[in-house]
Amino acid sequence: MVGLQYLKYTFNLSDEAIVAGWVENPYWQYFCGERYFQHEPPIDPTSMTKWRNKVKSDGLEELLEETIKAGLKLKVIKKNDFNKLVADTTVQQKNITYPTDAKLCHKLRIKLVDLAKASKLQLRQSYERVGKRAYVMQGRYRRAKQFKRAKKEVKKLRNYLRRITKEVERNIAGNEQLRIIFDTLLQAAKKLLAQTKKSKNKLYSIHEPHVCCIGKGKSHKKYEFGNKVGIVTTAKNNFIVGALGFEGNPYDGHTLRANLKQTMNLIGREKLGDVYVDGGYKKHGCEDIGNVEIVEKGWRKKKRSIKRWIKRRSSIEQTIGHLKEDNRLGRNFLKGVEGDKMNALGSAFGYNMRKLLEKFTFAYIFMLKIIEFYRNLAMKSKLKTRLA
Repeated sequence: MVGLQYLKYTFNLSDEAIVAGWVENPYWQYFCGERYFQHEPPIDPTSMTKWRNKVKSDGLEELLEETIKAGLKLKVIKKNDFNKLVADTTVQQKNITYPTDAKLCHKLRIKLVDLAKASKLQLRQSYERVGKRAYVMQGRYRRAKQFKRAKKEVKKLRNYLRRITKEVERNIAGNEQLRIIFDTLLQAAKKLLAQTKKSKNKLYSIHEPHVCCIGKGKSHKKYEFGNKVGIVTTAKNNFIVGALGFEGNPYDGHTLRANLKQTMNLIGREKLGDVYVDGGYKKHGCEDIGNVEIVEKGWRKKKRSIKRWIKRRSSIEQTIGHLKEDNRLGRNFLKGVEGDKMNALGSAFGYNMRKLLEKFTFAYIFMLKIIEFYRNLAMKSKLKTRLA
């Protein structure tokens, strides 16, 4: 199971694709401990989800620790590399649709009506026909830039949801069992109806209510919906030594202590050396953990030996890009706050595994080149003896 988790995040594949690929790939089978080629899937793909939910983020943190130990053993990194670290945060987007008031009101009304039918509650009106029409029309009006008309349709959708919510509450009054069944959806409906344009902690998803809207100032992506993740790498060779998912959108400076404490546990140190961060980490309060160097204006006036490492601060940006494109950090499919933490750790040890595989690939190619060299040398010597 551990081997399959490593393969999943190394090659950026789903649980189903990993299990199917395992049957075809003898190298993956050998990596997972098999001595003979197997023709049947080792497990059901759902078992991987159940295993992750059982071990949680603490178990996946141990997998990240093992990649660090393997890196030291294979000499991909050295212990001295832990003296210079780089830290940064990024947004881990959740697998949700782009949230709009109309979409959320329409979907929440449908869910409440379906649950009421399943619970055999008698509703006076479901607003199924007029609700669908209002949802379609608001999209058409917005496309035609008729925003006043679109706003009226959104108001209708909110009213339909409000009426359904009140009627469900009236029907389940006094029935504790039904109240427990409807509690999650009713709380979401009340929050959605109460929120305004300037409200904080809005509801952006029905099935992932903890999702936050985060703006990082990107020109191509103004807002991202998910959670914040802190990454710590070695400054010399970008080997990940810390990855922590945070709930919501905390200030970068407030995340650094927890991030560095995790790194200290993973590399087995009581205190860290130099940690290079950007200007978003002001007032971090981590002076007792290590020497945190904030890279901002005026860094060019410093000594050449210090500038050399300050320039390496931006190296973490490429690492984050690879994590998002190659190791499943770009889109998180795992559910809940715990799923955010697990996916961040999984993408981190998947990235480290790719680094370790590069070492093996280089060694294999180097070995082939040596064999080819000696083979050519032997052929030349044979030709010389024949000519002589």
